[in-house]
Amino acid sequence: MPAKPRSRSGRLAAALTYGLFRATLAVFSLLPFRRRVAAFGWLMAHGLGRLAGYRARIMANLALVHPDMPLADRRALATQALDTMGRMVMENFCPAEFGRSLEGTPLEGPGLADLAEASAQGRPVLFVSAHFGNHEAPRHLLSQRGHRIGGIYRPFTNPRFDADYRRTIASLGGAVFPQGREGTVGFSRYLREGGLGILFYDVRDPRGEDIPFMGRPALTATSAAKLALKYDAALIPWFGIRKPDGHGFRCVLEAEIPHTDPTTMTRDLHRRLEARIAETPEQWFWVHRRWKPRKAQARQLR
Repeated sequence: MPAKPRSRSGRLAAALTYGLFRATLAVFSLLPFRRRVAAFGWLMAHGLGRLAGYRARIMANLALVHPDMPLADRRALATQALDTMGRMVMENFCPAEFGRSLEGTPLEGPGLADLAEASAQGRPVLFVSAHFGNHEAPRHLLSQRGHRIGGIYRPFTNPRFDADYRRTIASLGGAVFPQGREGTVGFSRYLREGGLGILFYDVRDPRGEDIPFMGRPALTATSAAKLALKYDAALIPWFGIRKPDGHGFRCVLEAEIPHTDPTTMTRDLHRRLEARIAETPEQWFWVHRRWKPRKAQARQLR
């Protein structure tokens, strides 16, 4: 279950934050969907992103990974990345309209054949994705084709945001498993019974392995690969790649990751994401603290 603010002031702050967010959505809902998405992207890029500290974090990450990139280019990329993030937030908090906007969008890529083969064999399928473009776009298209995709998610500390997010996922028909021991057990059972699931691998895991990502060691969970090996699940990456118009998508199911060992498979996942970022770097969520070291390592660096 999501952690609730302990103090009265914490509960009040959570309620006020949620109320302000819902009021903002209500105002934006007066706009047609496409204009609403574009407007929230602009607001995130030119206001909210700076106030929330996201722009500073993106600039720090870009300086770490691309130290030779000119400052003007880093600033431009930060603005573009925040615009992408804002568009994604609005799309995902309006799931019905987002789903309708995707109707007619083709699913493409060799992973489609891998999915069909695994389904014919009764094997579970574990999709893996990253916070890139809009990672929910392929789920919408698969849902429209009759697939139900469950997943583990990290509960929000604000219980109101958490309830909203759970409703958004559930609206697509997939089972929802909160992060933690109970959720992991439930998700594992779901896969063992032949279900279709989704996990994300591009956020920092303090208990993960140091696996290179864009040339820097990054603490990364290998749980997706471990689950695929344990339950003989097809491990298929997907990407919802935003088109240059800011609204359309290419939804790609990549070829299944070969079963070897967890570290090798996760390195392959990193290479897949690195290739996508190299093509359109503004579509990845650079706001993640992706290269933050372990606490012990951080103390040694001081």
